[in-house]
Amino acid sequence: MQPTNSRLLRCLLGSRKRAAVVVAFWILIAGLLAGVAPTLESVEDNASANLPPAASDSMKARDLVRAQLPGQDATPAIVVVRGEGADAAASAQQAVTRITAALSKSTRPDQVASVISTVTAPDAAAELVSRDRSAQLLVVPMTGSPSDESFQNAVDKVRSLVSDRAGPTEVAVTGPAGIATDTVKVFSGGDRVLLAATILLVLVILLAIYRSPLMALVPLVAVGVAMRVAETVGALLADAGLITVSSQTASIMTVLLFGVGTDYALIITVRYREALLDEPDRARAMRTAVHRTAESVLASASTIVLAMFALLVAASPALRGFGPYLALGVAVMALVAFTLIPALVLLLGRGVFWPGGVDKAAERGRGAGVWHRVAALVAKAPVRVASAVVALLVVLSAGLLGYQESFNTLSGFRTATESERGQHLIQEEFGPGEIAPSTVVVRSHDDLRSGSAPAEIAAGIADAGHVSRVGEHPRFAEDGTTVFYDVVLDLDPYSSEALDAIAPLQEAARTAADAAGVQDATVLVGGETAQNADIRSALDRDTTLIALLVLAIVTAVLALLLRSVLAPLYLVATLVLSFLATLGVTTFFTVTVLGDEGIGNRVTAYIFIFLIALGVDYNIFIMSRFKQELRTHPPAGAVTAALTRTGGVVSSAGLILAATFAVLMTQPIRELFQFGFAMAFGILLDTFLIRPLLVPALVRLLGDRALWPSRPGTPQTPSAEPPAAEAPAARGPEGGSGRLLRAFTWIAVVEACTWAGLLVGMYFKYVPETTELGVRIFGTLHGAAFVVYVLLTVLVAGRLKWRLGRTTILALLAAIPPFMTIAFEVWARRTGRLPGRAVAAKRPYGP
Repeated sequence: MQPTNSRLLRCLLGSRKRAAVVVAFWILIAGLLAGVAPTLESVEDNASANLPPAASDSMKARDLVRAQLPGQDATPAIVVVRGEGADAAASAQQAVTRITAALSKSTRPDQVASVISTVTAPDAAAELVSRDRSAQLLVVPMTGSPSDESFQNAVDKVRSLVSDRAGPTEVAVTGPAGIATDTVKVFSGGDRVLLAATILLVLVILLAIYRSPLMALVPLVAVGVAMRVAETVGALLADAGLITVSSQTASIMTVLLFGVGTDYALIITVRYREALLDEPDRARAMRTAVHRTAESVLASASTIVLAMFALLVAASPALRGFGPYLALGVAVMALVAFTLIPALVLLLGRGVFWPGGVDKAAERGRGAGVWHRVAALVAKAPVRVASAVVALLVVLSAGLLGYQESFNTLSGFRTATESERGQHLIQEEFGPGEIAPSTVVVRSHDDLRSGSAPAEIAAGIADAGHVSRVGEHPRFAEDGTTVFYDVVLDLDPYSSEALDAIAPLQEAARTAADAAGVQDATVLVGGETAQNADIRSALDRDTTLIALLVLAIVTAVLALLLRSVLAPLYLVATLVLSFLATLGVTTFFTVTVLGDEGIGNRVTAYIFIFLIALGVDYNIFIMSRFKQELRTHPPAGAVTAALTRTGGVVSSAGLILAATFAVLMTQPIRELFQFGFAMAFGILLDTFLIRPLLVPALVRLLGDRALWPSRPGTPQTPSAEPPAAEAPAARGPEGGSGRLLRAFTWIAVVEACTWAGLLVGMYFKYVPETTELGVRIFGTLHGAAFVVYVLLTVLVAGRLKWRLGRTTILALLAAIPPFMTIAFEVWARRTGRLPGRAVAAKRPYGP
């Protein structure tokens, strides 16, 4: 076995003393960052993740309402009161009087701005009292940010006051303020369970795999360090406004790092056990293990990171803000896996294999008997194996016949909340649309307060389909050029039918404005239904775009790793089949069996991105091993050897990754439950069907063409060439190609540093001071330089026959900073950080 000659690996893992320095370095970094960074919870943004793109009509309508109507920037709590018995109407009125008095006193919470009820606004009785007068509503506008703990405490105090003065009536506090408070409570209760369950589950599985307590603890320690570093860096970036982090993102980060981190630890430590069979020196064996796993682990981490960065092209905040934080976490985890995990293993010495010892641990690296039988099955009947697996995947995909999406946040809570109970009361007593009225905004150049136009527009809106009622008193802006209509639909405002009704409603209002003689009117629709309609449109567009981009990224990574054009195509096809089968089973189980309202509106995109990015890992591991085995075996034998030698470790890794995602099913949120189930099922599908059966069967059927246009050379036995003869060849060519590699590496390093400096300069100096024309010129130069650099990389890699040594990999990584600058510019434009965009955003709406 040839040890690696990497100077970097010698520096990091040359001895136990050097390993101790690596461990101390990571502990120091984690401690320093923890001391300067804010807590992740303090910078989480759960509001923007549930909003449509800033340029959508519903957000423009919301901004106009807040700007033109005083007091509309407050977050309302809706109190619903329902009387009981024969005197239901009288008891409800008495309760409303008591509650109004309590919320109007000086002892009320400071965040309560006012109270709107039949006591304070008798003219609004038609909108606040149910038809049989047994139920009433109170609107309590509250100031402050719903994400602040003081705001949530104020909502709790309001609930306490309401409950104390309810008397014999049934009461509940809901509305945006109540929903926001309940959402925080649901998430905060689930996070502790999630972390504890993940640690316990992973520890049990690692103990079963390693049969050594210390070896099982190594991945957990590494994940803990990586998580701490990622959280603190993420908190610093979120505090600076560079990224956004939500509670859902933080929850997914937890299971992702545990799953990915333990996977990488398994891959490296199993190769370490294999190396110990031929190399008694543990430091040299570890360097060999890291060297031989570097390519596949780097390809795996790069795929996930690039897939996360692909989310930056999304218009919807829910997807666009999801990727950078997770990409940061995986990148940190990869660095920890290559440095801290090997260093910990070396630092613990022989004790890391206690109680079995080094010899037994090394012997387990030879592969289990079950995988020899699986390999024999694939070799004997590849056509039948491939056909059976594909047929099964098609059958599982049939569950998509019941696919539907849900946009109702409250129905996604798998625990009882007061907000949901309040919404059910409103639906029963006032009609389905009353829980979330829409606002139609009509804006003109002229003052609309005089004349018949407002009444004619209201009549036109009332005639639109699925409109239950239009508010009797439209509200006007201070200058009279904008009029606001409260519109209630006769549909569940979160249903697909209600979302479909928004565009006809907007068109009906525009037609009515034209008929009333309002010239060049701007018509917008706001409210939760309109926002969900815009979210749905953005997600449909983003999901399609991101899916194509992620598939392109995965295909490119596989092509570079395998030096093949054909292999990425059939490997990606297996991933797509796996995704369709997973989504079909998830739909059947959660919607048909469990009775969920539908698949969470973002869950499908999440499943696709993660399942493709993580599922390809197992293809990478088996195919890279297949390519290595081709050096000493013919294609048929290489398939068998790759399957046999990777079967145990990849299956163990897949089991751990599936188990960590399954922990998300303990969360009381529908989206996380569905996502956790889908990822667990999909990863198990990839681990025990796609990777050990379908992929080897396809490779076996293709034979010499499996890596086309690459062709396997003449296999050599390990003893055909003495080790001394292998060493010079492994160092690479010393002629023109070698000099070209070294020169290109230095160019790449300079290129990376230059682009990194430009990226920093863009944010701290260039962006605040530039003009829109300057941004376009600078952006064009960035794009042109990036294209030239990528072409240069491809040409050099082609000259070297796509040999991915450490120098070429470093050169390819140098292309990341240019990509980051372009991604930063796109982000800056969309968030209004570029002055040209920011100024444009302040222009009044309309012509």
